[in-house]
Amino acid sequence: MLTRRDRAEIATDPERVIVAPVRLGKKTKDLVKRLELGEIAVIDHADLDRIAAEDLAASGAEAVINVAPFSTGRYPNVGPLILAREGIVLVEAAGAPLFEALDRGDVVELEGGDVKLAGETIARGARPSLADLEQRLAEQRSRIDTAIADFATNTIEHVREESGLLSGEIALPRTRTRFAGRHVLIVVRGPTYREDLAALNAYIRDVKPLIIAVDGGADAVLHAGLKPDVILGDMDSATDGALRCGAELIVHAYPDGRAPGRERLVGAGLEHLVIPAPGTSQDVAMLLANEKGASLIVMVGAHFNLTEFLDKNRAGMSSTFLTRLRVGEILVDAKGVNRLYRPGMGAPGIALFAVAFALVVFAVVVASPGIDNVFELLWIKIKDVFGA
Repeated sequence: MLTRRDRAEIATDPERVIVAPVRLGKKTKDLVKRLELGEIAVIDHADLDRIAAEDLAASGAEAVINVAPFSTGRYPNVGPLILAREGIVLVEAAGAPLFEALDRGDVVELEGGDVKLAGETIARGARPSLADLEQRLAEQRSRIDTAIADFATNTIEHVREESGLLSGEIALPRTRTRFAGRHVLIVVRGPTYREDLAALNAYIRDVKPLIIAVDGGADAVLHAGLKPDVILGDMDSATDGALRCGAELIVHAYPDGRAPGRERLVGAGLEHLVIPAPGTSQDVAMLLANEKGASLIVMVGAHFNLTEFLDKNRAGMSSTFLTRLRVGEILVDAKGVNRLYRPGMGAPGIALFAVAFALVVFAVVVASPGIDNVFELLWIKIKDVFGA
């Protein structure tokens, strides 16, 4: 029987020819919403991160052609390896003008690293195997010290330039949502957000935390059968349906007040607030909950270790590191809550236990004539007491 690895090696064999229609998108997070099963995704995404890779794999893409390097070597990004392990063919054609040469639905042929349209080669690239990608990742991990040094330097620059994240000087608007004394669940569409939400079912049911969805996290919350109280972000990832779910909408703007995402809400006639602030939208969500008096902040899908921070592929993630310093001890990861929280039985559980106990007692009485006599004597005594 073939193992999962065997199937992945066969699927990603550089000699295997792929013929399928293409779908193009320079923003991977938008492209995955339109990709259909069996299509070839054409992207422009240097250092393909884990979340983008998982979304591409879930879309059912047959292959992914990247006109940027899948890995620049800046840090050990696992995205390419995730795709290969799912049996998806990768072609790295850095610099190829495929966005100009192809239209949606064009059927191309991938032969090795060559991309052909109507029999003509329009681009040549590399087609790494599963083993190639594993070796590349191992080499990158051996040079992680460089990435750590760059991250540390960037963090120091943020301390100098964006001290408001640490001092709490960011002006926050009055919200209709009340945070004081409540647990706040912040959902970010990051690593393992689906698994984290599923694992927190009992906690959410019992504690009923206030839910802040960061941009595309709104759809993740709704998909889990929940409803966000607040949607906060630049509003470029949440669907129209999510934005109309009734949550309070807060646009994260640039420090100078520019808010491109606001135009979408204005055009849709949706009421909203605006918070100009440096850093990322998840930073603003943490600061909002903290400054408004939340008793505990639980993060779902957020970046909690260095590799995940680097995998976000932007220097701004240093601001998230600083924000965590500001929020302090009330911030916990969803995985920590899942390990420590022990839910009670709840009303449904108690009712089920009572019914089961009654059935057991009834069965014992029916099966034991002696016990039946005891109950009969007890009933006579009760009638005597009440003069019946």
